[in-house]
Amino acid sequence: MEEKDRQALRDSVLEAIETSLDAQLRAVRRLRSGKPEGAVVRKSKGRSQVDLAEDILRRAGKELHVNEIIERVARIHQVQIDRESLVSALSKKVDRSDRFERTAPNVFALQVRR
Repeated sequence: MEEKDRQALRDSVLEAIETSLDAQLRAVRRLRSGKPEGAVVRKSKGRSQVDLAEDILRRAGKELHVNEIIERVARIHQVQIDRESLVSALSKKVDRSDRFERTAPNVFALQVRR
């Protein structure tokens, strides 16, 4: 086995261990906090406002007013979202027919897949 292959294998193993330890640490923190199973202990990292809105709409299974989306993002993901920023981002997605549709003023839904 060449040195670069050994290094790649080593990096893969260490990444798997790191991912496992990260999951274990989150579980311990959740247990220590007394929060129920599935509760988010820390802020979502690396997810855009649009991704958070998509998650909320998917969980809801129905259209929601932007204020309800923002409230649920704050409650579930512990992230504060600026209303105008979210409306702007979702409106751009609607205009591009990308994932979202507007069903009423400031009411958004996920597009129905065909």
